[in-house]
Amino acid sequence: LFAICVICAFISLLTGSSWTTIATMGVAFIGIGMALGYSPGWTAGAIISGAYFGDKISPLSDTTVLASSTTDTPLFTHIRYMLITTIPSFTIASILFLIVSLTHPSSSSLMIGEFSEGLQKPFNISPWLIIVPVITGFLIAKKIPAIATLFLASLTAGITAIIAQPDIILEIGEADGFEGFFRGIMTTTFGSTAIQTGNETLDNLIQTSGMTGMLATIFLIITASTFGGALTGSGMIKSLTDTLARHISGRKSLVSATVVTGLFCNMTTGDQYLSILLTNSLYKKLYDRKGFERRLLSRTTEDSCTVTSVLIPWNSCGMTQSTVLKVPTLDYLPYCFFNILSPLMSMFIAFIGYKIFKKEPIET
Repeated sequence: LFAICVICAFISLLTGSSWTTIATMGVAFIGIGMALGYSPGWTAGAIISGAYFGDKISPLSDTTVLASSTTDTPLFTHIRYMLITTIPSFTIASILFLIVSLTHPSSSSLMIGEFSEGLQKPFNISPWLIIVPVITGFLIAKKIPAIATLFLASLTAGITAIIAQPDIILEIGEADGFEGFFRGIMTTTFGSTAIQTGNETLDNLIQTSGMTGMLATIFLIITASTFGGALTGSGMIKSLTDTLARHISGRKSLVSATVVTGLFCNMTTGDQYLSILLTNSLYKKLYDRKGFERRLLSRTTEDSCTVTSVLIPWNSCGMTQSTVLKVPTLDYLPYCFFNILSPLMSMFIAFIGYKIFKKEPIET
C-alpha cells in the first residue's frame, strides 16, 4: 500500500492528472493488491491518495491551474503555499499505509503466479509497450490541447495494439485482415471487450467498456453543470455564503467556512471544477475585505474542493474512479487518508496561524 501510494503520487505529479494515473497505474495496482491479499477498498484508498497528492501539486494539473488563476495567484506561489498543508497530510497518510503494509500477513505466492501466468498467456508483454504512456506524458508536459492529446494517445495505443497483440485484435474484430484490425480497434475504443485468461478474477479486471461505459459519467457532468448553473444564477449558493460570512470574524472562521463551502459545492453541484470556480468567486472579495492573501483562498479551495470530490458517490470524480477501479465509492472512502486529512489540515494550519499573513484590507 505504501509503494502504491508513492508510485501513484510520482506518476500523477509528472502527468498532472489523477484521472490518468488511476485509469492506468491504478487499474494495474488493483489486480496486484488482490493478488497480495489486500481488500479492494484499501488498495483503491492508497491509489487515490497518491494520485490526488500528485495532481494537487503538479503545475500541469488543470485543477491547480484553475484554483490559482481564478484567485489571481501566481501558479508556483500557489503550489509552494499548498506544500504547507499537503506535505503533512501526505506524510501521515503514507505512514498509515506503511504500518498496514508491514502488519499485513504474507500473501500466497501461488495466487501471484496465477495472475502472472494468466497475463502472459493471452498478451505479449514487453517493456516497449511503455511507449504509449511515455508519449501521453510527453504530450501533457508539452501542454498540447486536451483533445489533441487524447486523439494522439488513442491513435498510438491503437497502432501499438495491432503490432503487439494482433491475434487479440482480430479475435475482438471477428474478421481477418484489415477489416478485422479495423473492427477490433473500433470495438476496443467504443464498445465492451472481454478476454479470457483462465482466471476469473483476472477476467473481471481486464474487461473494458470503452467510451460507451463512460456515458453515465458524461451525463452526470452535463447534469451537474446545469444544476450548478441554476444554483448560481438563482443566487442560492450566494445566499448561503452570505449567511456564513456574517459569522466570520478571523482566519479560523474564514478558512473553516471556505472548507465547508467547498465541500458543500462538491456535494450539490457534483463537479470539482464548478466547486473551485464557485468557492473562489464567492470568497475572493471577502478575503480582500478581511485582509488575507488570496493564496490562502486558493490553497484552502484546493484542500477542500479538489481532494474531496472523489469521496462523493454522485460527484463526477467519485463516479468515474469507482467505475474505473470497480470499487464502490463508499468502500474506498474510509481508506483515502490523504483526501480526508487535507481539509482538516487546512483548518488546523489556520487555527495555529502558521505562515498566514495579514495585509491591508481592500474595500470592495
